[in-house]
Amino acid sequence: MAAVTVRGIPDEVHRALKGQAVAHGRSTEAEIREILRRAVSGPEDARMGDRLSAIGERHGGLDLDVVRDDSPPEPAEFS
Repeated sequence: MAAVTVRGIPDEVHRALKGQAVAHGRSTEAEIREILRRAVSGPEDARMGDRLSAIGERHGGLDLDVVRDDSPPEPAEFS
């Protein structure tokens, strides 16, 4: 597992992290890990479809008016 050192954290931020950790019943280090995990994982209630839709919107939207080809598939030829 990787280790990260963060220097120059203001005293008031460190005190707030310690207080938040105590409130959640964790060590300060565990609290920071949880904050970082949440920061990179996105909303917990977002479902896969919501995330895929958001990606599509960032890249020009989705075309949901697709006409399905109901013709039977051609058999594969192995020669």
